[in-house]
Amino acid sequence: MNTKMPSPVSVYALGGLGEVGKNTYVVEDDSTIILIDAGVMFPEAEFPGVDYVIPDYTHLRNNRSKFKALFITHGHEDHIGGIPFLMRNVHIPIIYAPKLAAALIRRKLKDMRIREQVKIVEYDEDDVFFVDNFKVSFVTMTHSIPDSYGVLVETSHGKIFHTGDFKIDLTPVGRDINLGKIAEIGNEGVELLLSDSTNAEVPGYTPSETEVIEGILEIFANAPARLIVSTFSSNISRISQIVEAAVTYDKKIAIIGRSMTNVVTTARELGYIKIPDEQLVDLNDLKKYKLEEQVILCTGSQGEPMAALSRIANGDHKHVSIVPGDTVVFSSSPIPGNGASIDRVVNQLSKLGATVLTNSILTNIHSSGHPSQQELMLMLKLVRPTYFMPIHGEYRMLQIHGEIAERLGMPKENIFIMENGEMLILENKTIKRGPKVPADAIYIDGNDINGISNAVIKDRKILSDDGLVAVNIVIDSKTSKLLMPAKVYSRGFVKWGFSDLLPKTEERVNAALEELFKSGRVTFGEIKNVVRETTQRYLYGITGRSPMIIPIVMNKNDNYDYTR
Repeated sequence: MNTKMPSPVSVYALGGLGEVGKNTYVVEDDSTIILIDAGVMFPEAEFPGVDYVIPDYTHLRNNRSKFKALFITHGHEDHIGGIPFLMRNVHIPIIYAPKLAAALIRRKLKDMRIREQVKIVEYDEDDVFFVDNFKVSFVTMTHSIPDSYGVLVETSHGKIFHTGDFKIDLTPVGRDINLGKIAEIGNEGVELLLSDSTNAEVPGYTPSETEVIEGILEIFANAPARLIVSTFSSNISRISQIVEAAVTYDKKIAIIGRSMTNVVTTARELGYIKIPDEQLVDLNDLKKYKLEEQVILCTGSQGEPMAALSRIANGDHKHVSIVPGDTVVFSSSPIPGNGASIDRVVNQLSKLGATVLTNSILTNIHSSGHPSQQELMLMLKLVRPTYFMPIHGEYRMLQIHGEIAERLGMPKENIFIMENGEMLILENKTIKRGPKVPADAIYIDGNDINGISNAVIKDRKILSDDGLVAVNIVIDSKTSKLLMPAKVYSRGFVKWGFSDLLPKTEERVNAALEELFKSGRVTFGEIKNVVRETTQRYLYGITGRSPMIIPIVMNKNDNYDYTR
């Protein structure tokens, strides 16, 4: 008889800790790896040229034979957007996803031209799946997108409950959160809770979506002319409310933005958004209707430069331009770091004569899909876990969520504020910290799935902030002599008031090289180091800025006339 004990279970995140995005959580033992979500994060302005940020999948590649299944909690990009990149790194044997998320994943794989076939199994709350030693079941959650679930993973060493994204909305637009089943899970015993921390800083309760409906209907009733409404393309609950208001006031609806079009099309096919065919019009046909009959639904609520609303504000959109009297509605709250971008778009729209409405005390047009502090407390009270690992949030959010658990009586040593890659080891219903796996951010530029390194990102930041200075020198490596004086060029660096800066830089570089050559034969590396250090030190001393310095060393070529 085989009496060998099952191996301990590791729980960790490849993404989603210390950040809002790229949620990817792993449950692993000696023979099996399952993932909960595979998200992407969209870069902020500080990452020039980057299209997506994804987790480092090195550990999964190195253990590809153990990777058995991916479970998706819901269809938002920060939970499904990494799937195409994951598929290019490892084979996904099977994806279990709710109905809407499954449809969005299929469309995403098609749009990104992923040729590899993957088996996608749709699940609902009543389903149970066995993956080797793991038993996986689900509980309905309320979020800003239909078909959202929490995931319960039962192992030989204890139970792990992952809430997914949720809010406790007692009057939701869609299905109710199944508080009864969550309480039942808690009664049966949970060793480790992983819970959404996005709104951990916010006191009280997250407002109900029904309050937002009232605000949106009021705006539709009072708008004098055309309405342009911007929200997250993935916020299907909000889009459904906007559509409902448009139908109530008999307005024609046009959709702008590829992501918005894809999501609305998919949600209509599945019946989550109901737009009568006669009220959905093509952008090219808008001119057939009076301005007061039009509602334009678009992306760009976060001020993204390439999104539809930014292009409309800048006058770059080929179908829509702002007309004085338009009402533009931002039906979302700013993601941290996006405030300045949103302000620029709002100011530009206002200059063009639009009335701009953002979420405020006076205009209640957005409600978060995430739980505030009282809801976090209720979840902790219902589940009553032995151990707790806050997830899905920046560090301060995770920390505050941990403090909330401590206030409810959980021992501090049972609360783990983790970083991506840091493991918790579950064994015989006890948990301790384990080793760390690679979990750096990978920056995707264009279609290169290998990503670009942190060094490249650093160089791009330097170029965008301080510009570039190139130093061109010509030497004779055989005699260690400078054949021509150094010539300095700059791009994006020199400002008015520094007209003599480059000539003086050349003087210092020439002097430093002459001193270097006195020592005899020198290497190209030594020459470049002297050029770089001399230039950097002088320019920073004068300007307080540190441009990228590129030494260009040309060796003597008898067939080239360096004096011409």
